[in-house]
Amino acid sequence: MGIYDYTLTAADGKEVSLKDFEGKVLMIVNTATECGFTGQYEPLEEMYEELHDKGLEIIDIPCNQFAGQTPGTDEEIHEFCTLKFHTKFLRMKKSDVNGENALPVYGYLKEQKGFEGFGKGPSALMMSGLLKKIDKDYKNNPEIKWNFTKFVIDREGNVVARFEPTADMKEVKKCVESLL
Repeated sequence: MGIYDYTLTAADGKEVSLKDFEGKVLMIVNTATECGFTGQYEPLEEMYEELHDKGLEIIDIPCNQFAGQTPGTDEEIHEFCTLKFHTKFLRMKKSDVNGENALPVYGYLKEQKGFEGFGKGPSALMMSGLLKKIDKDYKNNPEIKWNFTKFVIDREGNVVARFEPTADMKEVKKCVESLL
């Protein structure tokens, strides 16, 4: 199976086939409304507005698996994101990204691009310390570690990059631009 074989459920309940995005650069990101990384909605929306006409699609999948930082309903999440960050990119139904109830597409994404570390800097150190308490083997498994993990898929459907929430958004944008 490839990325285009998966479907997701939008926040409004409609089924969305990833085949609809064939030929586009796709970013799939698990998000949260009450996380220290929630401010990343701003650069994500800026990137979307700047690059959407060149072929970028962003799919937002709210997830409440990390410290319960997405407590609202799908409607409340959508309202928060559109009012506070003016997001226009696609938002899916709140879903799991790890565990037995994880969306099947996340199994595929994690198989294609495993965890490669949090990088350097204060956020990376903080995340490493936090994850050691949650999962002592976190460095050796592909599971999603936290909110705002981003997967970038090229126009041919290849998962080309995984960015942890600690990644510099300028680097994320540079990667996306290189594929457009």
